[in-house]
Amino acid sequence: MTTITEQKSWIDALKAFFHPRVITMLFLGLSAGIPILLIFSSLGLWLREAGIDRGTVTMFSWAALGYSFKFVWAPLIDRLPVPLLTRWLGRRRAWILVAQSSIIIAIIWMASTNPAQGGNTLVMMAFATVLLGFSSATQDIVIDAYRIEAAEPALQAMMSSTYIAGYRIGMLIAGAGALFIADYFGSSMDNYNYQAWTYAYWAMAVTMLIGVVTTLIIAEPEVDRSAETDHSTRDYLGFLALFVFAVLGFIGAFIYTSSDGVRETKDSLTAMLGNKVLSGFLVETFRLALAILSAFIMAKIVLLTKIVNQQMLQETYIAPIKDFFKRYGMGLALLLLALIGLYRISDIVLGVIANVFYQDLGYTKTEIASIVKTFGLFMTIAGGFLGGILSVRYGVMRTLFLGALLVVLTNLLFVALAKMGHNPYMLYVVISADNISGGLASAAFIAFLSSLTNIKFTAVQYAIFSSLMTLLPKIIGGYSGSIVDSFCTGTDGHCLVGYEYFFIIASLMGLPVLILVKLADKYLEIGEFSLKK
Repeated sequence: MTTITEQKSWIDALKAFFHPRVITMLFLGLSAGIPILLIFSSLGLWLREAGIDRGTVTMFSWAALGYSFKFVWAPLIDRLPVPLLTRWLGRRRAWILVAQSSIIIAIIWMASTNPAQGGNTLVMMAFATVLLGFSSATQDIVIDAYRIEAAEPALQAMMSSTYIAGYRIGMLIAGAGALFIADYFGSSMDNYNYQAWTYAYWAMAVTMLIGVVTTLIIAEPEVDRSAETDHSTRDYLGFLALFVFAVLGFIGAFIYTSSDGVRETKDSLTAMLGNKVLSGFLVETFRLALAILSAFIMAKIVLLTKIVNQQMLQETYIAPIKDFFKRYGMGLALLLLALIGLYRISDIVLGVIANVFYQDLGYTKTEIASIVKTFGLFMTIAGGFLGGILSVRYGVMRTLFLGALLVVLTNLLFVALAKMGHNPYMLYVVISADNISGGLASAAFIAFLSSLTNIKFTAVQYAIFSSLMTLLPKIIGGYSGSIVDSFCTGTDGHCLVGYEYFFIIASLMGLPVLILVKLADKYLEIGEFSLKK
């Protein structure tokens, strides 16, 4: 019996990196890594230079909530064929190509929008960003499924490490590359140049063609799908209608609650609670809950029309969830879900506002691009490879705990950076520690999530896990700018005191994760892969 904690020689561990399937993940990871920073990091700097306030900038990160709800449409992607493309490329590659095309369209849309004009133009930028988040999340769904299906479990840690390396290279291109281009064409905090950012985002759209070429070259995974039930075109259209009406219900509820009454409610709660951030969080959480309820009601209405094949619904949504709880039992399943939902909370919450923090410390775009993005990339890749090797050598759970502990400790270094101010040498130290620990933790965590999935429900189950992983962190991260502002003294122009308190809070968020990892390590067995020591 092969075990995840089975120890292998260092040579065997290193040889796995040269497997063809492992190398493929480098290029698919690059394709997946480009969009994310065009929503978070680079977009944040663009909006700040365009004169958008810090609170609004960090709220734009909510456009990436598509990553946290991708489990909703993952079954659709897993079941619905793409006309012509599926027959030509296969199930996984067809959807990857569709997602990549949509990403390119979204990036071009953003490049054609000037946020400095405010009003409806800023709203259009928000819509383009949401499309980018939705398309990128869709690409992630299919690449994750491809990765799990394309190689045996023994290679998953290495596949994860190489994927992270490619992902980080993509982030370097979208982060440092976009900043260098915008800086080269003359955009800065003191002299905003919309055309410079247009060139930067157009360059990112062109770079996505690397992913398109990779998708056309690679082979479709060989997976036995003989046990799956074939459905008619009518069944697929009914399933698509269910998804479309549910999305319309979700969007409709958000639009309906985007009124002056909501703002008045926030103001009233702020006066009552004396806390603007908490009031905003409560109101937005209620809006999110109402939108989810509206989507559920719309879905129920569609189901009552009998246009959806009930067997298909059972196979697509119900069976993967029942399988997970059946394999692990209610108690252990809830423990695993808690671990998944909280493991990256400290890292993601801090990351949303990191670039704005560097900017407020006085770092230029060139310094951010060269130190945080370029140098940070190599540190993350080193951490990812180290995490993959340690996972093979000593086991996933031990590496998972080490990664969580290092993230908690290294996040505290940002407090020291805030106290020291503009100090490039200290920034190198902080980025080295933070990115190595983050890369190590991510490699182990992706291998851990992959091992939780049943090959029969790869796309759906992994989408649920990865969605849960980012949901709470991204909701909280969207308020990071407001949280920093709430700690401002009024005399600190760049709110450095606010940042110090925020980084301490972000670090403390990671402490419960250590307990959850130890509990999971004690009780968990994943199919044929024992995680017990």
